[in-house]
Amino acid sequence: MEIQEITSAQNPKIKDTATLIEKSRERRSRKLFVVEGVRETAACIRNGYTIRSIFFNNGIVSPKQIEDLFPAGSAAKPGIFSVTPAAYSKIAYRENTEGIVAVVEEKQLKLQDIKFGKRWEHPLVLVVESVEKPGNLGALLRTADACGVDAVLVCDPLTDLFNPNLIRSSLGGIFTNQVAACTNEEALEWLRSNNINIFTAQLQDSQWYYNTNMAAPTAIVMGTESTGLTEFWRKASNAKIKIPMLGELDSLNVSVSAAVLCYEAVRQRCSK
Repeated sequence: MEIQEITSAQNPKIKDTATLIEKSRERRSRKLFVVEGVRETAACIRNGYTIRSIFFNNGIVSPKQIEDLFPAGSAAKPGIFSVTPAAYSKIAYRENTEGIVAVVEEKQLKLQDIKFGKRWEHPLVLVVESVEKPGNLGALLRTADACGVDAVLVCDPLTDLFNPNLIRSSLGGIFTNQVAACTNEEALEWLRSNNINIFTAQLQDSQWYYNTNMAAPTAIVMGTESTGLTEFWRKASNAKIKIPMLGELDSLNVSVSAAVLCYEAVRQRCSK
């Protein structure tokens, strides 16, 4: 394994990586993004992402730890750079850094390439419409991974799917899930073509979520916390479902609501 040394924070590769972290336009135009952390980088590699380069803080990480990220006998290795702690601090974006940063090529999943059967006999899909906060979407992806969701459709996204804060909050869930960005119209056509029931989470004209058959092919559709779902999904739904709200407030965090509903689908499927 060939390792190059970087000792200056002014090194062009350090500056270039910092730019990718800071500017979403740069990430989109170059189809590259940045990952920090051992678990997240390993998830990239396991799930078929191409690593362009790895930078490791030589004050806390050994070359052996970098070697261990790759499967035995792996032929393709990225550029690997040993970086001094001072230089590494320029590309570390997490508070408790693990000392590894990777530059990774984007991999966009198309709806027609989604595969079912990850965990369940019948498809289980999570659809999120116009979620704006990277942290919320990251938390949704962690729930999707935990519940064995087949795919997450991000409709009309208002956040960059490879935003560093999204990657961090998902703990690598952006890599372990099948995630496709699409329009509302594309998502609806795909769901109907696969005979998947559409259940929209909303308060109006709804039944309790636990009275809905989620053991059948199911798509749970979530909207934003501020405005909820658009009329597009309300009209398209097969059933409208709600979570009991017993206090004075009428809204849960969208990631919490998604967890309640996805685990109900798990409960029903595991009890069959």
